Amino acid sequence: MSEIIHVLSDAVANQIAAGEVIQRPASVVKELMENAVDAKASILKVIIIDAGKTLIQVVDNGCGMSEKDAERCFERHATSKISSADDLFSIRTRGFRGEALASMAAVAEVTLKTRQEANELGIHIRIAGSKFESKEAVQAPTGSNFQVRNLFFNVPARRKFLKSDQTELRHIIHEFNHVALTHPEVECSLIHNQSEIFQLPASNLRQRIIGVFGKSVNSYLIPLESETTLINIDGFIGKPEHARRTYGEQFFFVNNRYIKHPYFHKAVMNAYDQILAADHFPSYFIYFTIDPSKIDVNIHPSKTEVKFEDERAIWQMLLASVKKAIGKNNLSPSLDFSKEGVIDIPVLSKDTEIRQPAIDTNPAYNPFEGEDNYDREKRSTPYQDKRFEGWEQLFEPAHGMPFNTQKNLQVKNKYILSPVKSGIMLIDQRRAHERILYEQMLRAQENKEPLAQQSLFPQTISLNATDYLVCLEMMKSLEQLGFDIRDFGNNSVVVHGFPSEMKPAGAGDTIELMIEQYKSLKGLNNTEHSERVSRAAAKASAIHYGKQLTDIEMQELIDQLFACENPNHSPSGKTIVRIIDLEELDSYFKD
Repeated sequence: MSEIIHVLSDAVANQIAAGEVIQRPASVVKELMENAVDAKASILKVIIIDAGKTLIQVVDNGCGMSEKDAERCFERHATSKISSADDLFSIRTRGFRGEALASMAAVAEVTLKTRQEANELGIHIRIAGSKFESKEAVQAPTGSNFQVRNLFFNVPARRKFLKSDQTELRHIIHEFNHVALTHPEVECSLIHNQSEIFQLPASNLRQRIIGVFGKSVNSYLIPLESETTLINIDGFIGKPEHARRTYGEQFFFVNNRYIKHPYFHKAVMNAYDQILAADHFPSYFIYFTIDPSKIDVNIHPSKTEVKFEDERAIWQMLLASVKKAIGKNNLSPSLDFSKEGVIDIPVLSKDTEIRQPAIDTNPAYNPFEGEDNYDREKRSTPYQDKRFEGWEQLFEPAHGMPFNTQKNLQVKNKYILSPVKSGIMLIDQRRAHERILYEQMLRAQENKEPLAQQSLFPQTISLNATDYLVCLEMMKSLEQLGFDIRDFGNNSVVVHGFPSEMKPAGAGDTIELMIEQYKSLKGLNNTEHSERVSRAAAKASAIHYGKQLTDIEMQELIDQLFACENPNHSPSGKTIVRIIDLEELDSYFKD
């Protein structure tokens, strides 16, 4: 019988490895920037063309490489960071697997110019699809200059699945920020299609955060500092009044490595409990410093998942640290003993005579005098107030009465209760409004005649770089829905108008929530772009729980809901209407 098992060629093996390490242009930016930092660069420049699909260039002034190292760095598992398995438990550098450059060379056209300070000439190497093309001596500055062109040129299926330029650029900005925020001492710049996105001079951490997210961040950054024998926790948290509806300013770093950690995120949110508005997220930039032997960074090629040895203890320390910072900066409610009305406690001398306080009483006092005739009807109870007016309407028979004459009742400003012929109907008011807006928006896109209302005073909204790109990506579809949102540049947009069925108040919150909803729907590959925008806009604009509705508003909501094609479910498939029939109601009272 012939042998069927064989060893893959290096080119195929590298392409397989690239599937994990190089997922999109942002992966290339991440790996090259981390290599530059590990090379002790003080200046780091990233140049992008067509969101990295055409060119990704990373230039640094680090230590550079010798001729042999420049050749060897493109081989699989070639690394300067570790030499034995034990080294995995003392890693403080960013990259260490030795897979990144080999993976890039397998799926792109890569050139490298590099020179060490001690050498008079540098080396220029070209590789494409894992095939070595040329090597020559050149004049070059100290450091390294990587150019990655035509990413996935030899894997068309992978290139086909890349997203729009705005989406890919958004991911690049994410990775750029992760490195920039961990190394404020390094001058970093990002240029896309000859347009400068970031120019960040070397600075301290606070200035770097301001440089990345804008000057307004400075007004709400609160220092965070905690030192223990297990871990040191430093960085900044944001004031609760500046919390936003969108994610984007939440960062954890461990030993200067960006990580994702939902468990620790929950600790931060718990610290803000009771002082943060619902559906809002505080900003935080939290840096952990810990003995490398207490963590495992070798979990996933992206290295954003890290395992902590004492995770529960660190959770408690993080919670206490954030609470301490909140309390120290008077962000949470506290007693103020400096105000007037403080009880004056006298100081007694040794000679002061202490007397028992005298109590005056009137033995002839009759508390029931004048109450001989007790009129029960005139006595009020805690339940006899306006909140309970109209309770009799609950017991009006629905049989034989037109639907639109029924008395609707709002429960906890969340549900609408309406008597129907078969029993009682419960409607989720927010989901109902979301369904109504969603179908109106779909019709507006089909008819291409959106009904817009212009704002008398346009509102300028500042966004972070990532959300700004998302908004630009949505802008064309939003215009079809009746939004009049225009690019103002410098990560800002101006809202000139809203669809007629929406209220323009709170434009900033609505836009931020719409962006966050759109981002959460990006994973739905089978959902059309215009539908995602409609769903995001409907969810962001729907009335919130807690809003009190008038009888007319409740009836109008019901009428519009049942005019929808699918009144029973929200756009995300959640139940809107539930009917409790008479038999079920009767079963509650079978004693």
